[in-house]
Amino acid sequence: MAHVFRPSANIERLKESATIAVGAKARALKAQGRDIIDMGVGEPDFDTPAFIRQAASEAVEKGATRYTNTQGIPPLLDAIAADANKLIRPGSTPITAAEVVVSNGSKQSLYNACVCLFGPGDEVLVPTPSWTSYYEMLELARCVAIPVFGDVERSLKVTAQQLADASTARTRGVMLNSPSNPTGAVYSADELTEILDLAAERAWWVLSDEIYQRISYDAPAASVLQLTTNRDNLIIINGVAKAYAMTGWRIGWAIAPLAVAKAMTAFQSHATSNAAAVSQHAALAALSNTELTEPAIRHMVAEFHKRRDAVLAVLAQFPSVKFVYPAGAFYIYVDVHGYKGADDPGTLFADELIETENVAVVPGGAFLTPGWIRASYAMKQSVAEEGVRRIARHLVAGRREKQ
Repeated sequence: MAHVFRPSANIERLKESATIAVGAKARALKAQGRDIIDMGVGEPDFDTPAFIRQAASEAVEKGATRYTNTQGIPPLLDAIAADANKLIRPGSTPITAAEVVVSNGSKQSLYNACVCLFGPGDEVLVPTPSWTSYYEMLELARCVAIPVFGDVERSLKVTAQQLADASTARTRGVMLNSPSNPTGAVYSADELTEILDLAAERAWWVLSDEIYQRISYDAPAASVLQLTTNRDNLIIINGVAKAYAMTGWRIGWAIAPLAVAKAMTAFQSHATSNAAAVSQHAALAALSNTELTEPAIRHMVAEFHKRRDAVLAVLAQFPSVKFVYPAGAFYIYVDVHGYKGADDPGTLFADELIETENVAVVPGGAFLTPGWIRASYAMKQSVAEEGVRRIARHLVAGRREKQ
């Protein structure tokens, strides 16, 4: 008799990443010859800067092909700490290399933190909409994700009061992400400070995912490191994927209180061991050569800024189409409520859009907001403009059809 796979209790409710699934579908359709505008992708379309690629090549030739310390190579730990210390609030204790753990992308850093901080019976507040993997990571950590929905009038951001109202005696933490994936909204320093003050008062852990922190347009996005001198309950997550155009290198890190950093290192030692040695050397080059890196980041962000403005100019031609104002990251979050009267308008819209308009987007149900869709403009400006034009045109036609 054939052996039947039955998912374990660990994964029986686990859902595939919707963002990855959209990308896979877009690639499959392109392979069939379809001219797809893939606006589901969540990565910069720029090449990793040449000097970083060269540093990686040189590192391989010098023997960077073996295991490293689980926590990361010492020069990279030092560089991450030094970079973070540029942000810390005056009066803060400097961050040390011992408080840094390098992982296989910021996704692993987040998961490590969830597993080490939370467990059965714990509740973690998740401002919603949020990146789809937050909910699944918390599920895998066997705790309970509590969505806290932001108001559209506030760009779907949540307030400290909303978090307080959603909390219970079992609340142990809160996930933050600014600039936000999927909305592109950016929390102000005052908004973040109110949340940090509440978390300190309630003894909650704060996981601050700052992977898009450098990609902000109207004003610099605040890091929580700039807002408090107390890091006892803070875990800051970052990496080289977005700002340095290094998604495929898979290097992220957590900055955490020493006891938490040690626990995360121990967990990672059994889960994956060290991040790829050559990728660590590439990340070291990115963080150490600021005279080369900073111009590259400024150029990339300036290009994203132009694309953001171009996309907004297209949407201005469709005044009935509503969206979250994208102050950072490289996404536009479009309101599709009412599309053909569907119960899950985001999924129906995304499915029909790719079939009829050859545009791939992520349905908002992936972020627990089924009345929305996420579109990335991390692509050539003219392509982004055309993609958004098709989105708006299709949405207006679909709503008209319902009437």
